[in-house]
Amino acid sequence: MSESPEPGDPEQEPSKDENSDDYQKLTAPSSDHPRSIPTVNGKNVSNGKDKKHFKKYFPTDEGYCSSSSTPKSSAPLAQESTTDVLTAKLPDLTDGTLAVSLTEDALTKEEKDNRPTWGKKADFLLSIIGFAVDLANIWRFPYLCYKNGGGVFLIPYSLMLVFGALPLLYMELVLGQYNRLGPISVWKICPLFKGVGYCAVMISWYVSFYYNVIIGWTVYFIYKSFSSELPWMQCGNEWNSELCWSGSLNFSDTNATNRTSPAQEFFEREVLEIHLSTGIDDLGAPRWQLLICVVLVFTILYLSLFKGVKSSGKVVWVTATAPYVILTILLLRGVVLPGAVNGIKYYLRPDIHKLLEAQVWIDAAVQVFYSVGVGFGVHLTYASYNRFHNNCYRDCLLTTGANSFTSFYSGFVIFVYLGYMAEKQGVPINKVASEGHGLVFQVYPEAIATLPGAPFWAVLFFFMLLTLGLDSAMGGLESVITGLIDEFQPLFGRWRIRREIFTAMVISVSFCIGIVNVTRGGGYMMYWFDTYSAGISLLFSALLEAIGVAWIYGLENFCENIREMLGFFPGLFWRLCWKFISPIFLVAIIVSAIITNPPLIYQSYKYPEWAVALGWTFALSSVIIVPVVACYKLYKARGSCTERLAKVITSKQDAKKADKRHTEVTATGKDLAHPVDEVVIKQFHMSHWVYV
Repeated sequence: MSESPEPGDPEQEPSKDENSDDYQKLTAPSSDHPRSIPTVNGKNVSNGKDKKHFKKYFPTDEGYCSSSSTPKSSAPLAQESTTDVLTAKLPDLTDGTLAVSLTEDALTKEEKDNRPTWGKKADFLLSIIGFAVDLANIWRFPYLCYKNGGGVFLIPYSLMLVFGALPLLYMELVLGQYNRLGPISVWKICPLFKGVGYCAVMISWYVSFYYNVIIGWTVYFIYKSFSSELPWMQCGNEWNSELCWSGSLNFSDTNATNRTSPAQEFFEREVLEIHLSTGIDDLGAPRWQLLICVVLVFTILYLSLFKGVKSSGKVVWVTATAPYVILTILLLRGVVLPGAVNGIKYYLRPDIHKLLEAQVWIDAAVQVFYSVGVGFGVHLTYASYNRFHNNCYRDCLLTTGANSFTSFYSGFVIFVYLGYMAEKQGVPINKVASEGHGLVFQVYPEAIATLPGAPFWAVLFFFMLLTLGLDSAMGGLESVITGLIDEFQPLFGRWRIRREIFTAMVISVSFCIGIVNVTRGGGYMMYWFDTYSAGISLLFSALLEAIGVAWIYGLENFCENIREMLGFFPGLFWRLCWKFISPIFLVAIIVSAIITNPPLIYQSYKYPEWAVALGWTFALSSVIIVPVVACYKLYKARGSCTERLAKVITSKQDAKKADKRHTEVTATGKDLAHPVDEVVIKQFHMSHWVYV
């Protein structure tokens, strides 16, 4: 009995258990099986006169099956009548048997594994752009520009993008598209690094615990904006304190620094109710208003994800395009406000001395990798639903270009209103905002509240935040869902767990854990999650991914995969970045981040030592899975230490070739020194490690 090839294998070798000693033989397939390979008496037609006779009647299409040729269209072959080919009169081959099936080359890769594909190319492109362009482009990037001296931040940001995130994004797209598997199963190319896939999935899941609560805040603000007067315009509300001041602040006044704006008090005292909590150890009960908003967000996410890319691909047509329209409208309205020009000048005027501070480079690296989305496994997941010959190189350039443009463009929008607020309050621009999410939930609402028709502008702005957040939230959860379904597909089939049910399970767990962030002390928990969910661990994920592909799987193999898919060989710049530049950048940033790790402080609250220790444990829990899985793979492998190592660093495709070679040599009666064919195991040769 023949085993079906594993989905996503570039070459359809007969599969076998990697721990089995006997190689399974193919039996003759039926003539009506559309995926049968050429057989003669149950054997492959591979050489001799039989092969010549077979090729005469079954011409093959080289297509993507040849790694050294430009991909060709399989359309002409597909257009041929299957019935005509099968019913054609064939001569008997030399051993008296008859060829009865179509060639494997006639099928495209996506037809072989039955994996769903995007309905339209634009669905995929909008999805990866929508994931990359998220809330961080609006509130984190402008805030980091403000924090790190304005426009000077663009210098380290651009360098980190070109030499770090861009090459690794290209790598992720290629990995997903070539293997057509999720972030865990894709590591069949190097089983030793399979833990990297689990690491990426865990990070994506961790982020969903708090990121979706931020989207819930935007829903609450939208609800509150449907009123004749915005509730954060004036003091005198039940949540306001005696320090609330709705007029202009004069910082020459000694009491000015103790005053708070109505927008700040609305966010902190009405939305979060953080003033009722003494710290992270005093959470209190959930706020039912926010709980309802978060339930609504998770419901939208479920409806967008339960059918996979077929449903999410339709949603992104709204969520990925609306932000650009709204940003443009807000910019056109803001440039005519007093002080707007000063805000733009501050945004573009760099302070070169900031480049000497390590924290500026750390912030740039984290922002680039967090915003582009490298290390989450999301782009890899989305690319796995592409057609095999899709031009993912172009998609990579378009995605990073759109992401960088949005960050830069949104900076104009934000700083226009920061300049307006500074002019209105009579203070320097760097005194207007102090915290990241406070920029869009305090300063921006305060600026909008002073405009004519303020409720309209508020609804427009927070709807934009909602669409930005949903794109990224869908991507993160899709990485978790696809990664686990692909990896445990036999288990899901045995238990009859459909995607719709598993999607509900994943989203329900994320929601239950996220409830902690809608309590009175939820503001402290949000900052804690934001610090430890995807900071250092995300950089580790990207680093290990680069090492696993460029060094262990092999740069030569990876470049051949690209040529097989796209028809061209990657240039020297990409090869140098994958093997040296990007990993070195990441190592330097990780070391600097650990050494210069600042104390954990939110506003004026300093987190206790146990919270910091728990945070580091939480952050490393996603990274520690990598060595754990590696040790497990080594333990499960059979043979001597060398043979075990060879099995876990060799792709399943090469391992099958090695086993087949070993079987052939054994059948001839010759003695083989090692069960693993040394010619196939390239990792045992110096040329594998020095290849560029």
